Amino acid sequence: MAESNFVDYVKIYCRSGKGGRGSSHFRREKYIPKGGPDGGDGGRGGHVYLRGNRNYWTLLHLKYERHIMATNGESGGAKRSYGKDGEDRTIEVPCGTVVYDAETGEFICDVTEDGQEVMLLKGGRGGQGNCHFKTATNQAPRYAQPGEPAQERMVILQLKLLADVGLVGFPNAGKSTLLSVVSAAKPKIANYPFTTLEPNLGIVSYRDNRSFVMADIPGIIEGASEGKGLGLRFLRHIERNSLLLFMIPADSDDIKKEYDILHNELVQYNPELLDKRRVLAITKSDMLDDELMEALSAELPEGVPSVFISSVTGMGITELKDILWKELNKENFHEVERIVHKNIDVSTIPLDDDDDDFVIPEDDDDPDEEYEEYDWDENEDTEK
Repeated sequence: MAESNFVDYVKIYCRSGKGGRGSSHFRREKYIPKGGPDGGDGGRGGHVYLRGNRNYWTLLHLKYERHIMATNGESGGAKRSYGKDGEDRTIEVPCGTVVYDAETGEFICDVTEDGQEVMLLKGGRGGQGNCHFKTATNQAPRYAQPGEPAQERMVILQLKLLADVGLVGFPNAGKSTLLSVVSAAKPKIANYPFTTLEPNLGIVSYRDNRSFVMADIPGIIEGASEGKGLGLRFLRHIERNSLLLFMIPADSDDIKKEYDILHNELVQYNPELLDKRRVLAITKSDMLDDELMEALSAELPEGVPSVFISSVTGMGITELKDILWKELNKENFHEVERIVHKNIDVSTIPLDDDDDDFVIPEDDDDPDEEYEEYDWDENEDTEK
């Protein structure tokens, strides 16, 4: 996995900017004695945003940029000069990215649409200058507000692929072969289990220049929801799919039993998957005759549209596309917003080896910075 360009989770450190401190300056000009306080306000610290970008499909670009920090606001100056605001930082992420707190596993937000912006960390407010504190009894205040401190957080970004159809099946069920036949994707295909080690996306062409997106999810085994095999790592990609295509080979001992095992693993991982539309494809059916197919049809799960296909000979591929398109365009198509995100157990996430050496950068505090302590009032309106 170390050589793969498909990165679907990454741990990064984010920090917003500190607010600039207000100035405690006094107006001093010729012929104007006792000019009074004219210290300006400090600028606000930079915010940290997340923004969905459909041109990204993995988190690879963040794997090598592990520290995202906005700049601090500048201090206020004389003549009521406002300090410059800190520069915001925007993290571009692929659509379908979910953000969790790296220490507690708490769900923070998710980004599902292109151009969607979410404020991850808010920059500190700039402090008010001493010109704001002049009163009838205190006409020469020698203090000003410090800026609000920066916010910092270690977060985990997880990608859950946004696809219309997700392929679900045991290893060697023919998922990659089907994707290579119905789309231009070229997944690795070999005759051994767990050939597919990362999800693959392909665009499936349909009639009248219409199309839909299909995702090949690495093979799931019994116990995947408990962490066995590769399934636990990639089960989250199935949550975003509008429709699940279960694929079971025709030479299986018990097709219905294998279907029940796969369905049970998905429901144990996330009960919300119980409401997703499902289609069953019996693969490698070129070895069956009409009599065998009729006998197997009587034993298939009830209430689930099914079709016998062969990716090698093209048998049933057109019929499969018709069924998928019909199911995709029913009333409750693509209800991504129905997904209920659960908090995660960060101790079970297999992060990269270099996470052990993750260094949090030190804050660039100015040791010469001096001002009186000030208790911020959250109701105080200091927006400029």
